[in-house]
Amino acid sequence: MAEITRKELVLGLISAGDNPRLSGLDLSGLDLSGLALHRANLARANLSGCNLVMTNLFGANLKGANLTGANLARADLEGAYLAGANLSGASLIDAILTDANLTDAVLDGANLTRAVLDGVKGYRAPA
Repeated sequence: MAEITRKELVLGLISAGDNPRLSGLDLSGLDLSGLALHRANLARANLSGCNLVMTNLFGANLKGANLTGANLARADLEGAYLAGANLSGASLIDAILTDANLTDAVLDGANLTRAVLDGVKGYRAPA
């Protein structure tokens, strides 16, 4: 269960300015759709089951984050650092992952239909 509500997060983001630090927070199950989280530090954050549809995560640090079952459809993850992140069962339909780093990321059961994977590091398409 999330440590904070969407409203509390949005209020915190307003005062945080550029590069908000949200590392290690439990945000599981929150509706974070459409938020501007570009360049946010979400390393080791629990984002399991989150609605991240159309969320701007451009250049975000998601190293080791738990994104199991998260909905990242149409999310902008260009240049995001997802090394060691768990994306098992996540929906990445139409997501932009250009130049993202997926080294050692877990993608078991993730849906990457029509995802843009140009320049992705550490990703190997299933055989």
